[in-house]
Amino acid sequence: MSKRRLSRQQRLRIAENQQNELNSTDKDSPINEFSYNGRIISHYGQQLDVEVLTGENSTATIRCHQRANLPPLVTGDLVLWEQDTEEAGVIVAKAKRKNVFARPDSQAKLKPLAANIDYVLVVFAVIPEPFLNFIDRYLVAINSLGLEPLLVLNKVDLLSTNPSEGVANMLSIYRGLGYPVIEVSALQGTGIEALQANLRNKIAVLVGQSGVGKSSLVNRLGHDHLADVGDLSKSKYKGTHTTTTSRLFHLQNFDLIDSPGIREFSLGHMDADSVLAGFLELKGRAAECKFRDCSHKSEPGCAIQAAIENGNITVDRFESFQSILNSME
Repeated sequence: MSKRRLSRQQRLRIAENQQNELNSTDKDSPINEFSYNGRIISHYGQQLDVEVLTGENSTATIRCHQRANLPPLVTGDLVLWEQDTEEAGVIVAKAKRKNVFARPDSQAKLKPLAANIDYVLVVFAVIPEPFLNFIDRYLVAINSLGLEPLLVLNKVDLLSTNPSEGVANMLSIYRGLGYPVIEVSALQGTGIEALQANLRNKIAVLVGQSGVGKSSLVNRLGHDHLADVGDLSKSKYKGTHTTTTSRLFHLQNFDLIDSPGIREFSLGHMDADSVLAGFLELKGRAAECKFRDCSHKSEPGCAIQAAIENGNITVDRFESFQSILNSME
């Protein structure tokens, strides 16, 4: 028997409830931010690696399982754990989260990836070819979660042999909008010091398309082989997945959480107003439109169309916005 297909309104209601659960502190365990004794640094199904934060074994890692009454835990969560056996422990409570980064799965259900972070590093690269719409989807999601983005262009060493007007245009657009953009080469070390300076005393999660070099970037920043590195798929020139679970790395003066790469990033769990809010230059202009229900396509008095005509909003960003809305129908 086939499953009943949910309406868009039902999917949005479910997504709203999921988002409220992610942000809720009422359902967190009774421990406060000073009572935890461990931090989750990775998880494998029902088992989690917990960094010991107190006592004589501080900084050691212990494999734990969590009690069934706890919500799903993610890398970066601060927890209270107890010794279970000589080599294993049990997580009995979770501290309140400062924030959480989540992304939708194929059923538009939000899947949390990392908690208690300062930045979301959106990594893209010269190869595989970056797409404005893919990055915009991340920026919309990051904005909806109340987090701070940092855009990182990797593999800039390839620009000498693969000059790209598209990449240059994208960097110009995002810098013009005020987004922080850092150009790096994990292979040669270009821009690494600037990235380290931005991350000093911070915790950041790396996200991006498969093959952009997130694991190579972690290795360069860590001066060691910390994460596995995969080759680009020769058949489609897309990345191969080398990171299968989020993992936290302690690097010099900051922490990084590497997350699995993806090839698509759906926003089907969001409504049109939330998407508009993620396009900062469109949101401000939309409030000036003549009609409150303006679709920003052909209505008279559309402030967004006027801004496009006078060059204050780029056609590329507006088309990216429309593309996201169309994909949600």
